[in-house]
Amino acid sequence: MRIYISADMEGITGLVDAEDVQPGGRDYERGRLMMAEDVNAAVRGAVAAGATDITVNDAHGPMRNILPESLHPAARLIRGKPKHMGMLDGLTPEHDAMICVGYHSRAGALGVLSHSFMGHEVEDMWLDGRPVGEIGLAHATAAAIGVALTVLTGDDCACTEMTEWDVSVSTVAVKYARNRFAAELRPAEEARTAIEKAVAASLSAPPKPSMAAATAPATLAVRWQSASVASTLLGIPGVTAADSRTVQARGTLPDLYRQFGVWMRVAASLTNQPPYC
Repeated sequence: MRIYISADMEGITGLVDAEDVQPGGRDYERGRLMMAEDVNAAVRGAVAAGATDITVNDAHGPMRNILPESLHPAARLIRGKPKHMGMLDGLTPEHDAMICVGYHSRAGALGVLSHSFMGHEVEDMWLDGRPVGEIGLAHATAAAIGVALTVLTGDDCACTEMTEWDVSVSTVAVKYARNRFAAELRPAEEARTAIEKAVAASLSAPPKPSMAAATAPATLAVRWQSASVASTLLGIPGVTAADSRTVQARGTLPDLYRQFGVWMRVAASLTNQPPYC
């Protein structure tokens, strides 16, 4: 059994502030160790379920957060950037399931450290007219690749967002949002035990998405804070304007996911704001 883990940071046990998740932040070094421990709990659950091949993709910010020596020895690590598929780099149809660890709610939600990919630049996103953030886009892209998302961990708002997108995905709330930079924390050992058990249970018979998802065309629309970003993106073939700050493109996933990565790099070059994720 081959398992893929995409690891973000804002939804990790105990973390509530930018100082916890951004390199150079006062508590970042502690935060990256907390991230590794949540991921290791997921790895232990996968191993308990019989997984023999586990890939972990460091999917947050600079994507160099997990120290290789801190990762469970049963897993291989994808580290660094740029990566063509960003938060989903390395995910292939050969994987039997995907786990999302440390994810957060989309821009506009009152979840811990909520945003959508670029915290200072993406105002909103839609997939086929449905509001979407990192959670929904990861789920839809994995389904198009042919891999089911079986477990997601994060704060309670992220878990609610996941359930609203797909009720069949198991969720583990490791903290409960009080505001965007405040939360009631679940005890770390309790949270990690819950992650391990949820992953093990979900892999007893992981589902396979419908193959129709791989060929069905979709429309991705993104509203940017800056009209300049939207205008510049219109230079990319296939990108059209919905309004002065909103661009859209139609195609199949994961091609749209890959193209959105290019949009973010263009936006970063114009605004000096790196993708946050």
